[in-house]
Amino acid sequence: MLFRRVAICFLGCLGISHPAKKTAHALAPAPPETTETYSSSSSSSSSSSLASSDGTPSRVRLSDGRCLAYRELGVPKNISNYKVILVHGFGSSKEMSFMASQDLMDELGVYLLLFDRAGYGESDPNPKRSGKTEASDIQELADQLQLAGAAMVVPMINYNWRSLPNELTKDDYRKNLARWALWASRYAPGLVYWWFTQKMFPSSTVFDRNPAFFNNKDLEVVKNTPGFNLLGKNKLQQPGVYDSIRRDFIVAFSKWDFDPLDFQNPYVKNECSVHIWQGFEDKVVPVELQRYVSRKLPWVRYHEVPDGGHLLVYDNVVCEAILRSLLLGEDPPLYRPKLDV
Repeated sequence: MLFRRVAICFLGCLGISHPAKKTAHALAPAPPETTETYSSSSSSSSSSSLASSDGTPSRVRLSDGRCLAYRELGVPKNISNYKVILVHGFGSSKEMSFMASQDLMDELGVYLLLFDRAGYGESDPNPKRSGKTEASDIQELADQLQLAGAAMVVPMINYNWRSLPNELTKDDYRKNLARWALWASRYAPGLVYWWFTQKMFPSSTVFDRNPAFFNNKDLEVVKNTPGFNLLGKNKLQQPGVYDSIRRDFIVAFSKWDFDPLDFQNPYVKNECSVHIWQGFEDKVVPVELQRYVSRKLPWVRYHEVPDGGHLLVYDNVVCEAILRSLLLGEDPPLYRPKLDV
């Protein structure tokens, strides 16, 4: 139950990694390497996998009948030491770039699975989409891979969390932006779609290359990184993309029936771990709020990238540090927060 609730918090992150226990022998044997089939039927009676050798995407069928499209990176699943799910955020897809090198994934034996969340890319939409269904989709994938633990990379902050102190949020302009996005997504979706796709005014720059939201390293990512696909006019004009993003805003910024800052440590025996990675110069998720979260949840391992912005998963050095910390327990001094700053 806790995993389902924590998974809701993942919305809005650029990427989230989930490690498996190193004992991969408990998983079903991989099928022959003639297709890109992902088979876990023996570990989940309610889910099955679909794949084709004709170039169509590999997909996994969920218990409600929907299919999620995915792609695989790293080493083959049947010889891996670690199995990692990467969950994309707003306006992205399974085609996002994760900058950890193949050499590192070979060294550690990492199998990486990236999937299109409901309604994105080549995954089926979910007309009943909510925070619970987002969490359930991740849960089903995690159950099939027998995963444990999580690394949350620049996780979103919901300003409706009741435990956030007013002195930290009252002057934060992002709070009003979140309220506007929620209201517009619910009550004026057609108007918002027109604003983001019209050509009379440069509205798309609010997402694409606005220094109000991206630091210098982020802007270099937007300009130079293959596979980067945030929120631009061309993307928003594709069928279903805008509606998926709109539903993301509704799920992420609505009032929730729980407060994540009330969570207790579910891993009292240290059988696995939860991490937060935050950029000190992040202009989308303020570092002050993330530090407050880390103080309220001292059992979460908090890492801070000194010159990092919001797009940490597009930095190969940071990506490799995330994997090593998550899978090997490393704690690089460079990313220990300087809380007196």
